[in-house]
Amino acid sequence: MRLKHIEVFHAVMQTGSVSAAARLLHVTQPAVSRTLQHAELQLGFPLFERVRGRLTPTNEAAALFPHVEKLYEQLGEVQRLAAGLRHGEVTDRLQVLTVFALSREVVPHAVAGFRKQYPNVHVTVQALHTPQVVSGLLLQEADVGFVISAGLLPALEREPLADVDMHCLVPKGLIAPSKVPRHGMPIEALAELPVVALDVKDPLGMRINQACSEHGVGLSPVVTVQTYHAALSMAEYGLGVAIVDGCTASAADRRKVHVLPLLPQITVTVSALHLAQHPRSVLARAMTQEMRKALRELIG
Repeated sequence: MRLKHIEVFHAVMQTGSVSAAARLLHVTQPAVSRTLQHAELQLGFPLFERVRGRLTPTNEAAALFPHVEKLYEQLGEVQRLAAGLRHGEVTDRLQVLTVFALSREVVPHAVAGFRKQYPNVHVTVQALHTPQVVSGLLLQEADVGFVISAGLLPALEREPLADVDMHCLVPKGLIAPSKVPRHGMPIEALAELPVVALDVKDPLGMRINQACSEHGVGLSPVVTVQTYHAALSMAEYGLGVAIVDGCTASAADRRKVHVLPLLPQITVTVSALHLAQHPRSVLARAMTQEMRKALRELIG
């Protein structure tokens, strides 16, 4: 089917008659009838039957319509994009992927700043694990992604935004107030405490396990989680010490936990990712800049 066939077929399916379709498309009834006939000739089967003065879709037309409707929506998006480009405007949507650790405080802060600049742009934010963020960008399902300590990926360009330190969230009451270290939690001290562990497949979980091995520290996990937010919640409920990134630590309820830097210092990097062969849009660049500002304002 040609694009003109799709346009006419969609209009007739919507309106139920040639005359109504003609009015919708601002063309004559004979033009709609000719286009339908030409489409049916090319397809090799009828699309409509006339019953009591109205056009009734055939089974074949009913099977085609959901696919045509989806294509018609995509054509509409292309037309809106072309119109915006013609007038020097940016698109009206921004797709953002982020890891969970950034979705509680940093990304909302950045979106608020972004919306001040582009109040008419609809922002979609999806929180995922790092491999899913990478996969979504490679499949061109988003404009930009934000991760923590991603490795080198040839197909993606990585822009460092900020370095953050790992912190320990120690439930209040777990250790005596007089024994809470002032300057940070030595990694060796974790051997004597219940710990909320991160999945070893997580990049930060791997870093922590490696650091513990280097210092001969054996942890005693009471629960293992897959997200930093889950670790934060477990610590706030008093289940054990959670080791999280600085972004997650900034969201901790300090009435419930002590927030202490992990010693020796372990630093991780928050980065923006986008396809290396595709130039970033104006919106993606603006959102990345707002992320940089949010990180600076929230964690210093």
